[in-house]
Amino acid sequence: MIAAYAARFSPDDPLAALEVGDRPAPEARDGWTVVDVRAAALNHHDLWSLRGVGLREQQLPMILGTDAAGVTADGREVVVHGVVGGVPGQDEPRSLLSEKHPGTLAEQVAVPTWNLVDKPAELSFVEAACLPTAWLTAYRMLFTTGRATPGQRVLVQGAGGGLATAAVVLGAAAGLDVVVTSRSAERRERALALGATAAVETGARVPRVDLVLESVGRATWSHSVRSVRPGGTIVVAGATSGDAEQAELQRIFFQEISVLGTTMGTRDDLQHLLAFLARTGVRPLVDSTFPLVRAAEALGRLAAGDQFGKIVLEP
Repeated sequence: MIAAYAARFSPDDPLAALEVGDRPAPEARDGWTVVDVRAAALNHHDLWSLRGVGLREQQLPMILGTDAAGVTADGREVVVHGVVGGVPGQDEPRSLLSEKHPGTLAEQVAVPTWNLVDKPAELSFVEAACLPTAWLTAYRMLFTTGRATPGQRVLVQGAGGGLATAAVVLGAAAGLDVVVTSRSAERRERALALGATAAVETGARVPRVDLVLESVGRATWSHSVRSVRPGGTIVVAGATSGDAEQAELQRIFFQEISVLGTTMGTRDDLQHLLAFLARTGVRPLVDSTFPLVRAAEALGRLAAGDQFGKIVLEP
């Protein structure tokens, strides 16, 4: 089968480590199901894997990808939950597809049967494939961990990426007052068009918010701590600009700010997210689609940061 995979590691030029070509098809085994992939979305996790983060040399070649929607042998249309293991009753430690097990950027992927969720008929395969990482994380940050309720004000750091875009769309649909930051005027305008109530330059003063969604880290951490109201919450799901140099502990304890970490989301979260989209008509923003054989071009667009919304491969 055709797949996009890390053949080596290249920390400075991740695309140099990518190959697209023939790989063995997954074999059926007890408790696992082979899915014919109809669409698979890209994430920055794929670029980190090509750089060698989270993988060892002996695991190569490793098929990339954590997100997919497709069809099982019996015709069931499914969305793949990309977190394998780490649940009660399973001995397997938690990992994402493409870290320990081959990922989704392929014509087929094998996953534990428990990881399959029915795809709502209202969603296309491309739309559904956008959800299991960035959109699922945004949903969990807002509603499961952040416990956001209609009427609250939420600050989303860094408009334009998949996570931030998902947070804006989901938050607006749920009646939240969403404020976003970005250095790019174009991205601020796009965020407003998606439903944000305000979009400001990174670091600009904003009205005190009830909840901050933080995934940037060093570049925005101080701004996040100073923007949240006393007793408010900061939910952290990443640090793309590196770890914060100062934790701002005095402000955190004096203002009684809650700082909560979250990673991805559970299978239940994914089911709730799918139901939310099917019922409300909200859909993920798709930046572009590429055939699987043009995975290098698609990953190049992701690496350049030119996208607004998700980039999807279609085998």
